[in-house]
Amino acid sequence: MVLDTMQSMLSFLRPALQVGLLAWLFYRFYTTIAQTKAQQIVKVVVVLFATYALSYILKLEVLLFFFRYISIPATIFICIVYQPELRRSFTQLWSGGSRLFRIGTQTTSSDQIDSILNACNVLVNKRRGALIVFPRRLGIKNIIDSGTRINADLSTSLILTVFDHDTPLHDGAMVIQSGRIVAAGCYLPLSEQTDIKKSFGTRHRAALGLAEESDAVVLVVSEETGAISMTYNANLYYDLDTNTIKRMLLALFSYHDITPEELMQEAGSDETE
Repeated sequence: MVLDTMQSMLSFLRPALQVGLLAWLFYRFYTTIAQTKAQQIVKVVVVLFATYALSYILKLEVLLFFFRYISIPATIFICIVYQPELRRSFTQLWSGGSRLFRIGTQTTSSDQIDSILNACNVLVNKRRGALIVFPRRLGIKNIIDSGTRINADLSTSLILTVFDHDTPLHDGAMVIQSGRIVAAGCYLPLSEQTDIKKSFGTRHRAALGLAEESDAVVLVVSEETGAISMTYNANLYYDLDTNTIKRMLLALFSYHDITPEELMQEAGSDETE
């Protein structure tokens, strides 16, 4: 009697567990790529799947024959075109997990962000460039190892010293993690995107390149224009004011991915309330 009861429970739980696990995996994959250029993949896959299902139900033999022979080439084509986004998405999916299992590594405080932004404003006035990287869930040990280890307390004066024209580290990127300057003079991969504005220099392309391969947030101070920009989730947000940057950094360090437009909408809704 007890054995029959357990078997009946297992027969019910087994499909429920499978459906739940698949739903979680699809949800995690979608939320990972939702704010990147790879979100187009979801739309393409949904359209193709719906067309195939309709063809199967209506027994449209020509379309079924077509799908049978293009499925593998289409999969290879999508993997080639969206390779950087897919690599980043799968890495983030398996290493990040759901919010319940996330272990944060970026604990830079509000006061420390103020120190960083004060240094950025000074660099803007002096027309000096800077690249500042904030790792989040995914490790960037290869990036840190490409530069010079510092492991120093974060301060405005030290940031300004590193990015001074007379120092050997000013051309590379600085990595800040857990409120400390981990390394400086680090080399970042250049972006593989082809639709970047020609006016963007190497710093912007390097910042975007790292944002394509990891979930890191990168601040860019332009030497030519004095604009402060931010890259993350394979997107570049150009010429932001310091108040917007601070609010976005606090949200991103809490693993709440947000765009400047969404931030403005939230601010507008708060004012109306």
